[in-house]
Amino acid sequence: MSTKLKLLPSAQYKGVNQYDPIKYYYWPIFGRMYCQRVELALDECTGGERVLEVGFGTGLAFPNLHEMYKEIHGIDLTADIHAVKSVFDPMGIPLFLEKGDVLKMPYQDNYFDTVLMVSILEHLKPLELAQAFVEVSRVLKPGGQMVYGTPVEKPFMVFMFSLLGHNIRDEHFSTEKEIEEAAHKAFSKGHVIHMKSTPPIAGAVYTVGNFIK
Repeated sequence: MSTKLKLLPSAQYKGVNQYDPIKYYYWPIFGRMYCQRVELALDECTGGERVLEVGFGTGLAFPNLHEMYKEIHGIDLTADIHAVKSVFDPMGIPLFLEKGDVLKMPYQDNYFDTVLMVSILEHLKPLELAQAFVEVSRVLKPGGQMVYGTPVEKPFMVFMFSLLGHNIRDEHFSTEKEIEEAAHKAFSKGHVIHMKSTPPIAGAVYTVGNFIK
């Protein structure tokens, strides 16, 4: 059974700047596609003791992750940790959040069952991907999983970004192919699944990888 993203009312989310994509999740048609991307990644998460979400933003996935893991940890470069925690504390979701970067994470070795990254890796330059995956592998338990989601770069995606007022080249530095190649080099086994557009006129628009340490 596929995961259904537990969206809160949009006004409840706090702690992010105007560049966060949270508003897009509530748009007609387009919003459903945004939700599906996260749901596809969550479907790959196997549950366990601890999950780390890199680039947690508003904490959109926290209510779902709370059902699968005993502890939710998060690291983000820009989110206001106090504001994000204030949203989820009343819901009884204990969080362990840090300011920081996937390239140098403040966690001990072999600590997490899952590291989750939704629409994060494309913002790294290709040379940084290898370093990020070394860090992710370091903090994962043996047999732990890295789950990531990243958009497929093609004319349709570039066009959709332009509709939202974004130049994809200013924000995305690695393609889904470069990310997949780097992941296969860094992890012993893994697979990638593809999400089609809705309606499916543009082929795959998003990929989700699940790689095992």
